Amino acid sequence: MSQIAGHLLVECLIEQGVSHVFGVPGESYLAVLDGFHRYADRIRFVINRQEGGAAFMAEAHGKLSGRPGVCFVTRGPGATNASIGVHTAFQDSTPMVLFVGDVASDQRDREAFQEVEYNSFFGPSTKGMAKRVERIDEPGRIPEYVARAFATAMNGRPGPVVLVLPEDMLTQTVDARPLSRVEPVQAWSDPGALRQLREMLLAARKPFVIAGGGGWTPQAAQALQRFAENWNLPVGNAFRFQDTFDNHHPLYAGDVGIGIAPKLSARIKQSDLVLAVGPRLGEMTTSGYTLLDAPRPRQKLVHIHASAEELNRVYRADLAINATMNAAARSLEVLAAPPDVPWSAWTEAAHADYEANLIPQPLPGDIDMPAIVSVLQRLLPVDAVLTNGAGNFASWVHRFFRHHGLAKGHKTQLGPTVGAMGYGVPAGIAANIVTGRTAFTIAGDGDFLMNGQELATAVQHGAKSIIVLLNNGMYGTIRMHQERHYPTHVSGSQLSNPDFAALARAYGYAGVRITRTGEFEPEFAAALARPQGTLIEVLLDPEVISTRGTLSAITQSASRQ
Repeated sequence: MSQIAGHLLVECLIEQGVSHVFGVPGESYLAVLDGFHRYADRIRFVINRQEGGAAFMAEAHGKLSGRPGVCFVTRGPGATNASIGVHTAFQDSTPMVLFVGDVASDQRDREAFQEVEYNSFFGPSTKGMAKRVERIDEPGRIPEYVARAFATAMNGRPGPVVLVLPEDMLTQTVDARPLSRVEPVQAWSDPGALRQLREMLLAARKPFVIAGGGGWTPQAAQALQRFAENWNLPVGNAFRFQDTFDNHHPLYAGDVGIGIAPKLSARIKQSDLVLAVGPRLGEMTTSGYTLLDAPRPRQKLVHIHASAEELNRVYRADLAINATMNAAARSLEVLAAPPDVPWSAWTEAAHADYEANLIPQPLPGDIDMPAIVSVLQRLLPVDAVLTNGAGNFASWVHRFFRHHGLAKGHKTQLGPTVGAMGYGVPAGIAANIVTGRTAFTIAGDGDFLMNGQELATAVQHGAKSIIVLLNNGMYGTIRMHQERHYPTHVSGSQLSNPDFAALARAYGYAGVRITRTGEFEPEFAAALARPQGTLIEVLLDPEVISTRGTLSAITQSASRQ
C-alpha cells in the first residue's frame, strides 16, 4: 500500500522497537511529524525546548535500554545544537540515531537556508562524532538505511549514527515496507585467548579488574560478578560506569575516575596484571594516562573490548580480546579458577581502602554534603536512576553513593564520560519518561542553567524528576583550576544566579531552598511523595570546592609553589 515516505520512516522506527522519540520540531521534517500523529498510539514524540536537551534525552534512553535512543532535529542550527548529544554518545559508547531534516534536493550545495554538509560536520572517523553519516535520497531505501543505522549503532563499540532527510524526499509516495527488527551481533572471546588469560591470572600476585564502557546488560554484569567471585578479584568501575559492578560487594574496590582515591590509584599502579573489561581506558579512567603508562603499561594488561579498532589504539596490551560485554563476561565466568589464589589479602585490602574512602574529611559551612548523600542512599529506591552533568558537584555522589546497579537488574547511573555540562537535567527527565522509575539529578548552578528549560518538557509530558542543585555562585571546577594555576586571579568563573526555587515553580515543579543540613531530609522525603517534580536548591559554601579540600587550601598551596 502506497504512503508518503515520512510515514514509512515512522513505521520503520516502530518495527525497531522504538517507543519514544525526542526532538524539536522543524519544517524540514513535517511529513515525519505527521507520521508520529498517525501512529501516536504506538510511538511517542517528546517535544523538547532545545535540541541539545533532546539529544541528551535520546542518549540517556540509549544508555538505559541498550538500543539506540532516537532524536529528530531540523537542519543547520538544529543539528549543530544536537551535536553535543552526538559527541556524548560517541565518547560514552552509547547507541543513538540522530535524524536531521535537511534542505530539499533541488536546493542542495547552494548554501541554502540553514544548509550544512553533515559528513564533514559529524565525521565519521575515530576522532569524529558519529560512527556513520548517511543521506537518504531515495525514499524506497528508507528501510535499508534505518536498519543499517540501528545495526551500526549497536554493533562493535556502540555509538551514534546520523541520518539526513531531504525535505522533498519525505513527501514522496513509496510502496516499501519496514525491515524486521535488528539485533546486535555478539562477538565471542577466542578460546585460545581465554586459555592465555587463565595462565596470566595464575602467574599474577596483584591482579586488578577495571570494568565499564558501553554494551553492558544485567546478565553480563551478573556474569562478571561470578567471575570475580570465582577468582576472588578486586574490581573497580571505570569513570561514570559505577553501576557496572555492585558497590556493596566485598570485592568492590572503588571508582576509577576523576578524583580517584589516592590509595586506589596507588594500588592500580602497583598491580602486576590489569584486566580491563569494556572501558576505552581514556584520559579520565587512567588519570591522564598515568595509572597505566602509554603506550606500554608497566603492568601486564589484558584489554577486552567490543571494537577491534579500539584494541591497541592507545595501549599496547599483552593480551587483546575482541568481544562484546555479554559474550566476554559469560566466557570469563566459566574460566576455571584454582582452589586458592595468592592475592586474597590484596583483595581484602582493596575493599577496606574503598570503605575507608567513604569516611569524609571535615569541611566548613552549614551544609554537610556526605550527610546529604547518606539521605539519598537511605531514601531512594534501589532501582532509582541517578543522573548528573559535569562539574565538581558530581563528585559527592561519585564518591559517597553506592550503586547496586546492573547486577541487581537495572542501570542506575547516567553521567557523561565526555564531560558535557547540562546533561543531568534532561537525562533524569528522559529516565522517568521511558522507565517510570524514580529519577534523581544532582546539578550545579552553572550546569543547571545549560538545560534547565527542559523542566517545561517534563511538566508537559507528565514526567517527574528530583533535582538537587548545589549553588555556590561560580563555575566551581574552573575556579578550582584557576586557584591551582593562577591563585587569586579570579576571571570568568563568577556567576550571578536567579532564584532557582522560584524558577522551578515557574516551570511547574515544586521549588525549595535549604541552607542547613537538617532541612534536607524532610524536603527530600516530601519530594519523593509529591506527584510533580521538585528542585531543591542547596546553598553551598564556595569554600567547599571538592570532597577532599577547600578553595583556600588550594590557593595557599599554589601560592607557596
